[in-house]
Order: sequence, then structure tokens, then C-alpha cells
Amino acid sequence: MMQQRKYSKTPFVWPGLLLAALLLVCLSGRRPENAVAGDGGSGNAGAATVGISWMSVEEAAGKLQQEQRPVLIDLYTTWCGWCRQMDKRTYSNKKVAEYLQDKFYPVRVDAETHAAITWGGRTYQFNPQYRSNEFAMYLTHGRLEFPTTIIIVPGQEPQAIPGFLEPKDLELLVKYFGEGAYRTTSFDDYQKHFKASW
Repeated sequence: MMQQRKYSKTPFVWPGLLLAALLLVCLSGRRPENAVAGDGGSGNAGAATVGISWMSVEEAAGKLQQEQRPVLIDLYTTWCGWCRQMDKRTYSNKKVAEYLQDKFYPVRVDAETHAAITWGGRTYQFNPQYRSNEFAMYLTHGRLEFPTTIIIVPGQEPQAIPGFLEPKDLELLVKYFGEGAYRTTSFDDYQKHFKASW
């Protein structure tokens, strides 16, 4: 009588799962084109943000010396799905792109960059304990969530707004700062009288 061999299907499943995971990681990366080593890039993140000329933190700091205006920072990670959705659905919106380009210095920062970032006379480094750049920790006051939209008015602390924002949600925030209403009106009062157009 022949002894039957028992074959386990498990060894054949693992290579398939590994291949699927590898493909997912490779296809889901969100790295801006023309990225400057790790600072979030000064190029666009592909077709989704063609209308916005993203700049580096250092470029925005230089522009602030010439003309004072708010800085809007898109804080993202390469693995964040909602960050990609914000590119596709919000930053690709023509009205959003035109407004940000006109009223803000738009900056994109990869929160996990290993490159040093200089802002406000201080240089921020990658912190392996938090697996993020210290600049991301500074911007979010230690509360890392992605995506996070940060608005910095010259001379003031960063205002971090965590989470995905549709164009209509972003409009209220950017117009409050872009039109200078923050100087004379509380955000609550501004919101009560705000009429969205995006």
C-alpha cells in the first residue's frame, strides 16, 4: 500500500500575497515629480495638481522676504490614501489651484522626509523615534495625522487642520486667511456669514 503525501497549499499562497503586497506598495506611492530630496518637492505631484506650483519650505521662506502672504502646507506621507484623494479631488480643482497660487505660498512636505528642513532660523531633522521629521511635529503640535493642511500667517504659529478636505471645506479656511479676515473677525463670525462658491 502506497503512502499518500500530504501537500500543503500554504507555501504557494505566500508568494502570491507577497507579490500583491509589493505591487500595492509600488503603485500607491505618492512622490511628487521633480522632488527636492525629501523636502516634499518643488514640483507638482503629477496630473492631479497641474495648476499648483508647489514649492519647498526654503523657497517659501525666501518668498516671504519679498512679499508677506500666508503659507499653505500640504503635509502628507507617501503611503496615505486620503492624501492622494486630496490631490485628485481638491488640489486638482481649478478654483482651488488658482486661489492658492494667487493668495498663498503653496508648499508640499513629506512628513517622513529624512532631509533637513530649515524654517524660522531653526533646522529640523528626521526623528527615528517618531518616524517623522521634527518639522512635521512642529507644524501639527505633535499630533500627526494625514493629510493635514497647515496655514502659517507670517509672524504667527502654524494652524493645523487635519484630515481630508473637499474643495468647499477648504474654501472657507483659505478665504478666511487669504482675504485677511483673520485680522479683524473671529473664525466663528466669518463662518456664519460665509457664502461658498466652489
